[in-house]
This record gives sequence, structure tokens and C-alpha cells, in this order.
Amino acid sequence: MFKKILISNRGEIACRVIKTARKMGIATVAVYSDADARALHVEMADERVNIGPAPAAQSYLVIEKIIEACRKTGAEAVHPGYGFLSERSAFAKALKEAGIVFIGPNPHAIDAMGDKIESKKAAAAAGVSTVPGYMGIIDSDVEAVKIARDIGYPVMIKASAGGGGKGMRIAHNDAEVRDGFARAKSEAKSSFGDDRVFVEKFITNPRHIEIQVLGDKHGNVIYLGERECSIQRRNQKVIEEAPSPLLDDKTRKAMGEQAVALAKAVGYDSAGTVEFVAGQDRSFYFLEMNTRLQVEHPVTELVTGIDLVEQMIRVAAGEKLAIRQAGVKLNGWAVESRVYAEDPYRNFLPSTGRLVRYQPPAERSENGITVRNDTGVFEGGEISIWYDPMIAKLCTHAPTRAGAIAAMSTALDEFVIEGIQHNIPFVAAIMEHPVWQSGKLSTGFIAENYPDGFKGAALSPGSSARLAHVAALLDHIENARKRHISGQMTGREVKFDHSRQVRLGTEWHQIELDAAMEAEARACDWVPGQSIAHVQAGGETLSVQVKRVLNGYRLTWRGISVHAHVFSGREAELARLMPEKKPADTSKKLLCPMPGLVVSIAVAEGQDVKAGDPLAIVEAMKMENILRAERDVTVRKLNAKQGDSLQVDAVIMEFA
Repeated sequence: MFKKILISNRGEIACRVIKTARKMGIATVAVYSDADARALHVEMADERVNIGPAPAAQSYLVIEKIIEACRKTGAEAVHPGYGFLSERSAFAKALKEAGIVFIGPNPHAIDAMGDKIESKKAAAAAGVSTVPGYMGIIDSDVEAVKIARDIGYPVMIKASAGGGGKGMRIAHNDAEVRDGFARAKSEAKSSFGDDRVFVEKFITNPRHIEIQVLGDKHGNVIYLGERECSIQRRNQKVIEEAPSPLLDDKTRKAMGEQAVALAKAVGYDSAGTVEFVAGQDRSFYFLEMNTRLQVEHPVTELVTGIDLVEQMIRVAAGEKLAIRQAGVKLNGWAVESRVYAEDPYRNFLPSTGRLVRYQPPAERSENGITVRNDTGVFEGGEISIWYDPMIAKLCTHAPTRAGAIAAMSTALDEFVIEGIQHNIPFVAAIMEHPVWQSGKLSTGFIAENYPDGFKGAALSPGSSARLAHVAALLDHIENARKRHISGQMTGREVKFDHSRQVRLGTEWHQIELDAAMEAEARACDWVPGQSIAHVQAGGETLSVQVKRVLNGYRLTWRGISVHAHVFSGREAELARLMPEKKPADTSKKLLCPMPGLVVSIAVAEGQDVKAGDPLAIVEAMKMENILRAERDVTVRKLNAKQGDSLQVDAVIMEFA
């Protein structure tokens, strides 16, 4: 077994690998860019080596710097995590030539399956059913349009070296192919250093199901069940689960055996994932193979009890798999929510800045429920513009799917993040969605159920009443504490109203401070200033996030975020008379929707543009975002130029 390994990655996956290495008694080396000097993975590792400037192309993607770090520290092996160099056969070959072990598949397997175009050719040669498409290199948008027409719309334009939703576009017509071809090539070049793209048929109403495989260097390969990854936005997974609510035992066995046959055909010898697109009738087609550890691997670990990182390390050290196919059992259900630094209320645009507060739910395993949080950040740390916006992967496990979902809802309610925008309200709202709870999913779930974007979970009569009750209870607890502040002047006893009026948006609720409320107040351990209140209300326990605002609280629960203003009777009378403050008119300005870099300005001052025309392209966290005119306008003034780095809401241009 290795004595020391280097992790050629950053963020939560680097921290994840370090945890298993510690458990195995293996020393670890972290590499870091200038932007990651204070990162969590750097603090956790036994040794650390700086490998260059913030851009990945000058640090995490430079093979020579990784090898030099191994030589400097005496690391015997390298775990690549996912992304960056994890699927580069050139990296595995360079390590081998330097006498360093690559904790991943052999270069031949990476070449055969890691490239999206070559993997489809190999799968077809092996007799695996594949999605119709053109697997050759496409040189121009004209050629791409011709191919798309031959295949039939809609089509998917995908980066050959892609992953994580980058370099991927769906097109429904010629114009979208031309635009998507340019964007996919550009994103692929900046993210992977490889601008090759291909085109394939886009299957409507599909499900995304993947099989986890594990092989060793002695010819043994097994599969560890499946993961359902159909909840996606912009082709990027948001929520995953294991097992899939679609599959039966027969289909699971068929998919698993096909994945194993494919892995054996290329001599696969590590952890890998064979991805399928599945129809609602349980038909399935090979999509691609990821020759690395997947982001969503924890749900497989939770239902099988197998540490995939440990298995990768043992296989790389030459050990035979100690697990046989018959010994793989799926126990219970696991759900993973990806927590991203993005603003769900602004079409999920990236958010950067400092984590002023970061308090994830406590990791625990009790009463049949497990809560796990894989993260690479800490309170006071910074989410930068340079890398993927993932903050954490929150996972729950329970005996049943409904139990895992309920545990996830509670854990999300307890996850406190301040200082940046994040997608927890959105994911929490999905957990409450009846279609998600039914398990009748497709990759179009988000587009179909949130066609106008996410506006926040709506207040129902039941949730409104619950949150009004919580607000009145917290106000009562706070007032009771104030009565016991020392040094107060003596005199006439202060009389308090025995009812409160709570305003949530435009709704008003009257809450009586009766004996039942007094009992709830005594049972509640919330102290003013704490971010989470665990409240017993109406026979159920609510975990509600609390932030003090004038005359009340901002309460967040189950994806709902609302100001709850608490008044006495007389205060409520006066509050009803107060005029509402209207937001400023920004209809004649194009505001930068997120912190980012101006890639290009598509218009000039004085130019007339039509609704839908591109105005500018802003890049943030490796994704290029096209900003389009919402209506016919004339450009009056340009306030930004190509190359400018802008903050959120910076004015890019003004209209007449």
C-alpha cells in the first residue's frame, strides 16, 4: 500500500479523498493555485505545494507541475478526483513514465472510453445500443447544421472532452445549431483545452441513469447498482439518487451486465460510470462512459456501504477486488443535493464572494437516518470566479425513498449560508414538489415545472399559518428575555398584548399568546441571534432559518423565504397605513446579472436592436452567458467593454 499520495484537484473532492486516505493511514499532499492558498483542502492535507496562478490552464491543468510536486514531496501515487486532468490519458502516461502510480484507469481505457466520440464508436463495435448521431469531427457551423438536419431535430451539441454540462447545447432549429456550435466550441476550449464537438439526437422526455462499475488489474469487474440523475439544469445535474425509482430488478441487471461487458472490453481497471439515456418504458441507450469518480458517487456509497475512493486506491496498488457481484446489496435509499454558489432568482447565474456564514447541518447517523455533507469550503472562505461554483454535496440516506427525501428537506432547512447567493431554496422547493416525490421524472423536469425560472416556493395557506405562528412565537420568546434584562428601572409593571398580528407579504394572521403558546416557548431552545430555530408547532417540528429584520424576522423554510413582521394590535393599525416603497426603474438599462468577465459587446451606441438579439456575452465560472434584448430598443450608451470585470448589477449599457 502507498505511504503517500498526491491529490491533483481542489475543493470538496480533494477533501473527500483526503478523508479516506487518512482512514487508510496514507499521508496526503495537496496542490493549490494562488487563488486557493487558504482553501480547506490545503489545510487538511499533510503537505502542500503551490502550482501556479489562479487560471486552471496555468496550474491544475499543467501536467509537469503535478509531476514536479510529486517529486518534491515523494508522493508515490496521484488521485485526480474529477474534472481537470482526471480523464486525460496523457496525464496517466506521463505519471507512469515518471514512476508514479495513477489512481484511475489505464491510459488505453481512458482513450477508448474517456473521449465522447471514441467511446460511442467503441460501444457500437461492442454491440451496445447507442443514441443516433454523427461521431466525426465537425469543422464548421454549416457542417453542423447539415448533420443536424440529417439526424432530425432536436439535437444535442456536445464537447468531445466535456463534462459537468459545459460545452453542451440543445438545438431545435438551424439558428440554434449555429449559435450552440460556437458556444459549445468556445466553452470546450476554455474548460478542457479541446474544442472538438459532435452532434447526436436528443431523446425527448428521457431519464438519465448511470451504472457504477468497479474493476481491478486482474480482470475482475462488477457493477454497484445505478444512480438516477434526471434532475438537471442546463445539462448539469442538480439532484441525484440511488437506486432509481424507474428500474426494476430485471432492467437493473440488464444495464449492469451491459456496463460490465463494455468495461471488460476495454480492460477497465478502476471506478468508472457507464451512462445511459432511458425511456419511460425502461428502454435504454448507451450515452457515454466517465473514466473517473463521479460527483454523485456518495449516493452509491450510502446504499452499498462501499467506499469507492478506498477501492480506487486499493486497485491502483495492485490488490484484487475483495467484493464479488453476488455480495453487492442495495440497502435503503440515498438522495444527493448539489449546493451551488448561484442565484436561483436570477436564472441561476453564478454568485461569488465571501462566505460570511457557513453552517451546514451536522453530519449524523441515528434512528435509521444518515446525513452526510461533502464540502471544500469554510466560514470566512471565498467563492472565486475561477472554478466550479459547487459549495457542497448534501446527502441523506434512509430505509425508504420517502424517508430520504424527508431527511433531505430537514437538512436543507438547517443549511445556513450567508454572504453569497445559493440554490438551497430551489433544491428545497423541489423536495416538496409532487412530481419529484412521485418519482415520475425526466431530464425536462426543471424546464417543465419552472418554465419562467424560479421565483421562490409559494406560500400555501398551511405554510403561511405555520410561519406566522413561528414568527409570533419567536417574538414572544424575545420579549420574555427582554423582561429579565438586569438593571431595568422599577415602577409600573409593563403590560403586553396577549395577541400578535403577523404580516407575511400581503397576508395578515392574528396569533393568540395563550397557554399553548407559552408551553411551546418553554420547549423551544432558540436564543435570539441563532440562525436556526427548532420549533414544535401544531404537533410537528419545524427547522426554520431566522434572520432579524425591522419589526420581525426573515424566515426560510422548505424553499420559502419570507419577511414576517410582528405587530401589536395598535402597531398593526399604523402599519396598514404606511405607503409601499417601489423598486427603482431599471427597464432602460442592461445590468450584469452576476460577477463576471465581458467576453464581447455585440452592439454599438445608436444601434437599433430587436427583441431576442444578443447584446453582450459575460463569462463566469467557465460558462458563457448570452445577454439578449428583452424588447426592441435603441442603444444609447455603452458603459462596459470587452475584457472588463464587472460586479453584479453593474450597468453594461443604457437604452433610449
